[in-house]
Amino acid sequence: MLTNNSRGHKRAILYARVSGEEQRKKGYSLADQRDTLRGWCAENGYEIIEEVEDGGYSGAYLERPGLDRVREMVTAGEVDAVVVLFRDRIARGVYAQLLAEEFREHGARLIALNSRGDDSPDGELGDNILDVIAAWERKKIAERMNRGKRRKAREGKVVAGPRPNYGFRFNENRDGYLVDEATMSVIKRIFCMVGAEGMTLNAARCALEREGILSPSGRRGWSRQYLRDCINDDVYLSHSFEEVSALVSPEVASSLDPLRN
Repeated sequence: MLTNNSRGHKRAILYARVSGEEQRKKGYSLADQRDTLRGWCAENGYEIIEEVEDGGYSGAYLERPGLDRVREMVTAGEVDAVVVLFRDRIARGVYAQLLAEEFREHGARLIALNSRGDDSPDGELGDNILDVIAAWERKKIAERMNRGKRRKAREGKVVAGPRPNYGFRFNENRDGYLVDEATMSVIKRIFCMVGAEGMTLNAARCALEREGILSPSGRRGWSRQYLRDCINDDVYLSHSFEEVSALVSPEVASSLDPLRN
């Protein structure tokens, strides 16, 4: 019986991943990755049998629904290659090496467009070096980001994310918070219900829904987990002048009102 390989067909799964909202907006989006991978397969004679993606998942872990699907298909012998844009799209560091070995055991190759592209010892060494370099780059980026966050905090500024915490809005420069009275009144109501009135999280949730107050995502339903996270979030915690002045630079501390919390 002829197999796909004996007929000359090479079967490929395309795998794409982004780790979060910021990565969806910058760099290679899922659509960008798919387009590049399709072009490579067309040029290299691979038949695409499935396109799999994981949106919003970190490459530091292997527990991903899309990756689970890829591994199942490889184990079933349905594929000759798993094609990714970069090795860290499918996994980081040693996990990429382990997946490559797992695929190889079932007759499939892990092909990353930034790899050496062969299974020779030199090729494996080159890929392993790429994994180490990628891990080093991520750590350096994280280190620079943490330094930047600490510097901004010392300057009394916030690090702007996709959207501000509920109850606040960004200032014009997006480096500070201003109170949004309409949504902050909801935050105060949550603290009052749970703290002063002793209501359970579920009772507070039902009260908000009964009054038709929309959640931060614009939905009618509220979740108990969000209410719990909200109550435990330091952004709503009152701090004394002494506490804040110990965290910021002397220049920022001198602009604070010692009589206000």
